[in-house]
Amino acid sequence: MRRIHVGNALSAFGLGFTVPYLYVYVAQVRGLGSVTAGLVLAVFAVAALIVLPFAGRAIVRRGPLPVLLAALVTAALGALSLGLSASAATVLSSAAALGAGQAVMQPALATMIVDCSPSETRSRAFATQFFLQNLGLGVGGLIGGHLVDTSSAASFTLLFAIEAAMFLVLVAVMATVRTPRAPRMEEAPGQSAGGSWKQLLGNRAMVQLCVLGFVLFFACYGQFESGLSAYGVEAAGISTSTLGTALAANTLVIVVAQFAVLRFVERRKRSRVIAAVGLIWAVAWAVAGYAGLGHGSQAMATAAFISTYALFGLGEALLSPTVAPLVADLAPAGLAGQYNSAFALVKQLALAIGPAVGGPLGASLHAPYIVAFLLFSLGITVLAVRLGRQLTDVQNQPSLARSRVVTQSGAPAESVAAAEA
Repeated sequence: MRRIHVGNALSAFGLGFTVPYLYVYVAQVRGLGSVTAGLVLAVFAVAALIVLPFAGRAIVRRGPLPVLLAALVTAALGALSLGLSASAATVLSSAAALGAGQAVMQPALATMIVDCSPSETRSRAFATQFFLQNLGLGVGGLIGGHLVDTSSAASFTLLFAIEAAMFLVLVAVMATVRTPRAPRMEEAPGQSAGGSWKQLLGNRAMVQLCVLGFVLFFACYGQFESGLSAYGVEAAGISTSTLGTALAANTLVIVVAQFAVLRFVERRKRSRVIAAVGLIWAVAWAVAGYAGLGHGSQAMATAAFISTYALFGLGEALLSPTVAPLVADLAPAGLAGQYNSAFALVKQLALAIGPAVGGPLGASLHAPYIVAFLLFSLGITVLAVRLGRQLTDVQNQPSLARSRVVTQSGAPAESVAAAEA
């Protein structure tokens, strides 16, 4: 598990090096224009949507580790090629390789966490993963920002080479991992590729969780660097430096609050925690509405806008030990990779559609934008309550399983076991 967490941190660190500077690199440094730069960002999403359905099947059949190693090598080649590319064709093909590799890493690492953690500690394991991802992205972005020079293509080549090196270091680290042997698809009689997808779609709780996940990622992550930032600049008069401060506040809240809220989350029903996140994000959108539509001073608008990102961070800290472990607990034995990949696919769809919808709304239709996403946040609360009705008591609140080991109907565990025998 320690190696897996190191892997999460290293991959996030490498991505933090380059992702914030992709647009500038393609459009300005390589002189390929804003259209090509926009296509590069679109290629990331398209590549993920193409490979994720196949990644789930590969993880189920081969195990997560071989799939992860292949994804890391692909991403390393894509990153290195991107740093050396000077034409639109090579930039786009390199971005496709990097995007595909990056997308497959997520469900592979998540499945390894599932294989290495019992349900009792799974929330803490995923909370640690999220904490390290945000820390790695933040540190990588900070260091990368001091290395880049828009007048020098060589500085960006160095940046992408460091990212590729991080992925290869991660290959060496993960190659030493020996995970507990989980059941694979070929060991489960009567199951096929079509059958496993049919089984997944027949799981009402999983389908409802995917719908909920789409709204979560669409209404939050899909707006950070598109609609919400455009709204802040156009409606609230926020400077680009303040946008950076707001994103830093979001990361800081996650890093500080992650383990502080974990004990609270572990003792509550998961559906209620997600419902609470919807209410927190509704408040965040209301505060954003004040920042851009209120009549306060510029200082008050700036403070409100930064607070919006901080409130989103609090909601993210509550979600990380809740949603991913729930996906794992809903998956039948041997199908964790399939379920993780399906949920990652839903996430990528939301992240692809979110900016396309939110960007134009946030830039021009300020009041409708705030009202629409405030309603989306309240919809999260409604969907979470409905999801809770589809979950078993233990799926919704894993701590009940631990309490039932100690006592059942007031009887000691040993006597209960003897009576059942």
